[in-house]
Amino acid sequence: MSRISEVFGKRKALIPFITVGDPSISQTEKLVYDLEKAGADIIELGVPFSDPIADGPVIQAAHNRALKNNVSLQDAFLLANKVSRKIKIPLVFMLSQNLIENYGSSKFFSDCAKYGVGGVIIPDSIPDEMEEKNDSIDRILLVSPTTNEERIKMIAQKSSGFIYLISSAGITGKRSKISADVSKMAAAIKKYTNKPIAVGFGISNPAQAKEAAKHADGVIVGSALVEIIAKKQFKKAADFIKSLRRAIDAG
Repeated sequence: MSRISEVFGKRKALIPFITVGDPSISQTEKLVYDLEKAGADIIELGVPFSDPIADGPVIQAAHNRALKNNVSLQDAFLLANKVSRKIKIPLVFMLSQNLIENYGSSKFFSDCAKYGVGGVIIPDSIPDEMEEKNDSIDRILLVSPTTNEERIKMIAQKSSGFIYLISSAGITGKRSKISADVSKMAAAIKKYTNKPIAVGFGISNPAQAKEAAKHADGVIVGSALVEIIAKKQFKKAADFIKSLRRAIDAG
């Protein structure tokens, strides 16, 4: 069992997403430490890309700010190497397949292991074509409201670490309510696996986090947190994660 999988055996996992280099590499480093203290169980680091798949305007803007700082995948690895030595929770990269191909797939996964990245989420990868990997890096695959049963079965078999359940169709972003029936979707996945399920896309307040955690093993929050970071309200960002932690634990 990987470090990422083990997280879910302790409590309902809280997984914040932040973009590497927004507003700076040094601030991203501080945020990682602050979010761990605030109750995060896994931290998802978005590697900036000029055309991020599935991301809404808030995260696209974060990517653009980071790219203006010339933040690269190599910078993300250097950051991961530094913070992974100081935190007790796993790191996950979320990035485009193009970045991996340009870097070199074999070197990329080797460097993940070398620099303390426990898992990867590649939204534009094709699970059917995913090469089998015998390394220690979890490949976290996504299930959406439009994923058919045959594909759910295949993803359940191939995903490792956890399965990312997209709660709302479309792009990332804050929503007033979770549009999909999370309990029904989670049940469809659990027919084929006992791997942990984490719900993301649209969760933006404690009530939504608490509700999502009732039906899944973890909760992912991105746009709502990135929006606070965009305003450089870093204490508020940590306080927001604390509020989600309390809500999930009280569930």
